[in-house]
Amino acid sequence: MNTMNKTQRYIFLSLLTAAALILSIIEGMIPLPYIAPGAKLGLSNIVILSVVVVFGFKDAFLVVVIRSILLMLIATNPITFIYSITSGIVSTIVMALGCKYLKNIFSLIGISVLGAMAHNSTQITVAAILFTTMDLYYYLPILSLVSIFTGCFVGYTAIFVTDNLEKTLLKLGREA
Repeated sequence: MNTMNKTQRYIFLSLLTAAALILSIIEGMIPLPYIAPGAKLGLSNIVILSVVVVFGFKDAFLVVVIRSILLMLIATNPITFIYSITSGIVSTIVMALGCKYLKNIFSLIGISVLGAMAHNSTQITVAAILFTTMDLYYYLPILSLVSIFTGCFVGYTAIFVTDNLEKTLLKLGREA
């Protein structure tokens, strides 16, 4: 947003990074049904997609990288970090490209589904590389199906968050 000064922008992005980190940690504590092993809701992607829409790709990229590093230091390990950082970056790129070039075709819900599918495809690719087997790709259709549901939830929530963020930032800009 052009109405914020640099300090306000960094503070806001820091708060959003913290929110993404907290959502990632909480998500790791939520027991999901054993329908698709490794599948998660992607709660932090609510924040990431919102940052893509409100602040742009560069800031979203920064939030993804910092969140992934902090998550590794606080709650996971270097192997999980490899999955997190690669899939986070790829899904952020896909969502940013979707917002830029496909916003007339897809709503944020559709763009979120694309991001979720990119996230899962990247995680399968990373696992296939780490375990040197292509057999893991059999699991991709199952994860893609899960991506539709989680992507819809994340996209719908991001619409709400984005609307409120933009109102807050406009208000903040008028006060500055």
